[in-house]
Amino acid sequence: MADEPQPPAPTRPRPARPCAICGKPAVAAFRPFCSARCRQVDLGRWLAGDYAIPAEPEPARDQEEDV
Repeated sequence: MADEPQPPAPTRPRPARPCAICGKPAVAAFRPFCSARCRQVDLGRWLAGDYAIPAEPEPARDQEEDV
């Protein structure tokens, strides 16, 4: 009896998150956004580079190290 597989534990549904752009309730068809407009605004921000992660420039390497 101890070798019988146990059923998975019940999971709770995730709480609904608001729209990532305007904060209104998200709509399933546009998730995680509330509308096509907010989805397009987000795409525009990605394409403009607004979501870029700042980083330190890498130090210059000598050509001899690559050989």
